[in-house]
Amino acid sequence: MGILIRLREAAQDIFRKADMVLLALCLVSTAFGIVLIASATNYRGPEFQMRRVILQTVGTLLGLAAYFIFSNTDVEHFAEKWPLFLIFNLGFIALLLPFGIDDGTGNRAWLDFSWLPMSIQPAEVVKLSYTILLAKQIAWFRERRGMRGLGSLVFPAGHAAFMFLWIYVISHDAGSGLVYLVIYAAMALAAGLAWYWFAAGFSILALGIGGLALFDKLPTYWLNRILVVFDHSYDEAVAWQQTRSMMALGSGGLFGQGLFHGIQTQSSAGLPARQTDFIFSVCGEELGLMGCLLIIILEFLIVYRCFHTARLAHSSMDALICVGFASMLIVQVVENIGMCLFVMPVIGLPLPFFSYGGSSIVTLYTAMGIVSGVRGRTLPDWLRKT
Repeated sequence: MGILIRLREAAQDIFRKADMVLLALCLVSTAFGIVLIASATNYRGPEFQMRRVILQTVGTLLGLAAYFIFSNTDVEHFAEKWPLFLIFNLGFIALLLPFGIDDGTGNRAWLDFSWLPMSIQPAEVVKLSYTILLAKQIAWFRERRGMRGLGSLVFPAGHAAFMFLWIYVISHDAGSGLVYLVIYAAMALAAGLAWYWFAAGFSILALGIGGLALFDKLPTYWLNRILVVFDHSYDEAVAWQQTRSMMALGSGGLFGQGLFHGIQTQSSAGLPARQTDFIFSVCGEELGLMGCLLIIILEFLIVYRCFHTARLAHSSMDALICVGFASMLIVQVVENIGMCLFVMPVIGLPLPFFSYGGSSIVTLYTAMGIVSGVRGRTLPDWLRKT
């Protein structure tokens, strides 16, 4: 009886520290996403469909466990071991060199081992430790040297740029690398880095991309995917995916064609990558504008909860971690939906909590668990019961 009482008290303590509002938003989004995944894979037959649904559900359960673990963990203590974080970040991504799976386009972003039920995307997992490590670095400069000095720009920006290059050189996954750069930019802005550094950075980036394109050094598929956004008729083969997406979204109307009844979604020759990159288009076709608005509202509420927690945080590092994870969500939502609407290039970023992907869903719940832990540490002692 005494053991049961202690277990019950421990469980109550775990739930008390967790941000249940944030968790509820994540679970509703994931449940909605699993329904859309079931519809998106329906045309492939029940075996293929059930495997995807089961794997996404298993990933969610693993993520749920991680959420509660990190809701009760102070990651600032882990950050003291920053050399180990750095070694892990570089080493885990480097595993793609001998073990990465090429998707046919030269992108080696996935590890696929026969003894695992799902593939692993190292760049997704490393987002967590990278964000914590970068938050510690920026907070250190902010508290000791301020954000006006050159060092406060060079070292964190160099860290972010190096991670982008490390990911791209090893895996050629520029999309994931872009998220790393956005996380840095959001954190630096929140920490108070002067605006002119951002103006200079964007100018250098624009000139660099323009120069590479001018001297024909930019990868052809990069250039084509960018140019086709401005001129949809530039290359019909490159535009095909997004043209299909626009057809699906446009045919959905206000309330859609009905779940499991979308013409594009349920056709073998319809939407490409419909359970991953174009899950938003599946929603638009089958559930219409109302379904798409529900996705946007849920994503907005999760991001808002992260920013609200950042405002309550007791330390600069905790606040920056929340800002980093919020920006991670924002860039993926904006890029994914923009890609489906043909206003952003296709770079393969999933729609958070909705797209199929085991690595993605576990990473997202872990990130939100870390945010929940930050919020838990803002509670008074009688609620934290530490």
